Amino acid sequence: MQKSRSDSPALKVAFLGGVGEIGKNMTALEFAGDIIVVDCGSCFPNVDMPGVDLVIPDVSYLMANKDRVRGIVLTHGHEDHIGALPYVLRELNVPVYGTKITLALVEAKLRELKVENTSLNIVKPGTIVQFGCFKVEFVNVSHSIAGSCALAITTPIGIVFHTGDFKIDYTPIDGNVINLQRIAEIGNNGVLLLLAESTNVERLGSSMSESTVGASFNNIFAENTERRIFIATFASNIHRLQQIIDIAIKYKRKVAFCGRSMINVAAAAQRIGELRYSEDVIVDIDKINKVPDKELVIITTGSQGEPMSALTRMASDEMAKVKLGYNDTVIISASPIPGNERMVYNVINNLYRHGCRVIYESLAEVHVSGHAYQEELKLIHSLIKPRFFMPVHGEHRHQKKHAELAMKMGMPSSNIIVPDIGNQVHVKKRTMSLGDNVLAGPLLVDGLGVGDVGSTVLRDRKHLAEEGLFIIVIGVDKDMGQITSVDVISRGFVYNEDAEELLENAKQVVLKTTEKVDLKQLEDYTGYKSLVRKEVKSYLFKETHRSPMILPIITET
Repeated sequence: MQKSRSDSPALKVAFLGGVGEIGKNMTALEFAGDIIVVDCGSCFPNVDMPGVDLVIPDVSYLMANKDRVRGIVLTHGHEDHIGALPYVLRELNVPVYGTKITLALVEAKLRELKVENTSLNIVKPGTIVQFGCFKVEFVNVSHSIAGSCALAITTPIGIVFHTGDFKIDYTPIDGNVINLQRIAEIGNNGVLLLLAESTNVERLGSSMSESTVGASFNNIFAENTERRIFIATFASNIHRLQQIIDIAIKYKRKVAFCGRSMINVAAAAQRIGELRYSEDVIVDIDKINKVPDKELVIITTGSQGEPMSALTRMASDEMAKVKLGYNDTVIISASPIPGNERMVYNVINNLYRHGCRVIYESLAEVHVSGHAYQEELKLIHSLIKPRFFMPVHGEHRHQKKHAELAMKMGMPSSNIIVPDIGNQVHVKKRTMSLGDNVLAGPLLVDGLGVGDVGSTVLRDRKHLAEEGLFIIVIGVDKDMGQITSVDVISRGFVYNEDAEELLENAKQVVLKTTEKVDLKQLEDYTGYKSLVRKEVKSYLFKETHRSPMILPIITET
């Protein structure tokens, strides 16, 4: 595709995350001297990132232009749209705009990570905020969390409509139906560019209403009157938490929240009136043993099988507060995020081993998606009638399928770009083309470190995980030019009846290797350690066909 020419002003749309992947959504819109950012999300680390806690977007492009960034606008409060904010706001202190529940969740995250002096600005659907030359209108949509909005962004060359995450639910739990009338009005006024989510584009028809989950829960409660009930779901799905609490009250059960994020989100949502319950319904997780099984519901984190989540630790017998057994019914009220399937099914298998009755999406309607299916996407396309279109929020296959759907509805392929991370698209009134890429990609969060775990560290961690560690401690008398001791320590490599012989032989390899070296003449031990590493590696591979990480350590005596 041809690069954009600079003969007239262009709207520049840079994708820092959320395309070609599920998660860490972040898009920057730039015109003349102004930049606004849509969402600031994180995502789970994948199996190739051992020890990593979180993945966030690289915001080097924004930092290089920090004086021109006017603000961050949030479509809703899910982690893949707000999770990176505490880390980004430490470096880029700009005003943030979102609905009441979205900012309540943001505020809790900022407080937990001790990020202070931020400007959080609450908006309601219908609010219009000016950011330099940009004017952003928040439009109410339905999703699996309250306070979700699409964005109508007026620019000097036309309107950009960003759907955020949405579905078309005519019977939402809170009664706030998606504002199709306003969306149609915006479309009639003329939309230059549509950015629409693509997560469920492969699913035919329309998604089910969130209210159907409540009916399924009611049936499960009615069938398990003598059993303790656990429900694992996303903490941020306030509507589902409300349905669970209401049904628990109906069946005269107490409710316990389990998992840090579940407890924090429930408290934040109740504080602002998005989640309604009286304190006498709630029981502390530390006191659940005082409540009969038939009178208790535990709402827990862990629907994605996350290793440190509450449900995973329960299933692995690592949570002293909760012991699972034959009188427990566990409902997993979520579908696995792509890449999490193995972790989720490991948890399900462990629950069965405990004798639990397990109910999940393939067995009952205990989860409905918050993302639009094909017919809902078609409706938005037909109402917005954009000149240009870029599919976002999905893996590459989702984006391609969404582009094909748009073409089937009559949009020319020349008016569609399927963006990737780092792409910057130049949009003019009558043309759209790729510009130069911007610096973008994943930043890995490990404990308090952000971005200090790179490919080399990950490679070493995977090596250690797969092959183990072989430490060789060599005592050297430099004056005499002799080795005084050799100790070999193996971790995660070998431990059986042959281990002592293998370790002893490895010591002999070190001694024979040292005979080739004049230790008195060495200025440093770099070359000597490389030679020891090479010879020991060769020996170990010959004997075991494995290649542990070998770490020679020299101590002068």
